[in-house]
Amino acid sequence: MPEANPNLGHAANFLYQLLGKEQDEDVVKMFDSALILHADHEFNASTFTCRVIASTLSDMYSAVTGAIGALKGPLHGGANEQVMRMLLKINDPARAKDWVMDALARKDKIMGFGHRVYRTEDPRATHLRKFSEAMGKKCNEPQWYQMSREIEQLILQEKKLYANVDFYSASTYHLMGIPLDLYTPIFAMSRITGWVAHALEQYANNRIIRPAAEYIGPVDQTWIPVEKR
Repeated sequence: MPEANPNLGHAANFLYQLLGKEQDEDVVKMFDSALILHADHEFNASTFTCRVIASTLSDMYSAVTGAIGALKGPLHGGANEQVMRMLLKINDPARAKDWVMDALARKDKIMGFGHRVYRTEDPRATHLRKFSEAMGKKCNEPQWYQMSREIEQLILQEKKLYANVDFYSASTYHLMGIPLDLYTPIFAMSRITGWVAHALEQYANNRIIRPAAEYIGPVDQTWIPVEKR
């Protein structure tokens, strides 16, 4: 890995050190924008985890480590890795429709769609869709964008679900030459700014976060001795 170049910005240096050569301005700008888009997003699972830990007055390192643990899950930060694995399996825009319809028939989850907050398109996906298309043209590999677009339209038609931030970031990163195993760490690299900001805000005006729970299970149960169960 080459040493960091002090004349390059954060995004440019990351790509330079990862890929071994400086990337052109358009690629750096897209990657920088992707880092910004991933930096913070309301009370998502990892940010909430971070704030809960901070609210106990545990240290910043513990709060961020807990957030990383939540982000690692395939339903959160690991989703774009699963999207790219799906695209690699399909591997041909002509196969996309049949593959997706078969998956839906099996009731398999198609990663990269739906959002707990947005009921229309995730505004971050709007930008990443453009990046995926642009990278496809730049690398002369339009098939990844074409497959993604086909899948997006099918899921909207069949499930009424919109693409989220994970869906187009998958093909964008792939075309930049970023290995699959680094997708979630890159998400963490972006979001650590948001986590730290939330933790500092929590420390500044702290009250322990302790959600209430309502028991709705069976009542008036009779204890049965173990030997009679």
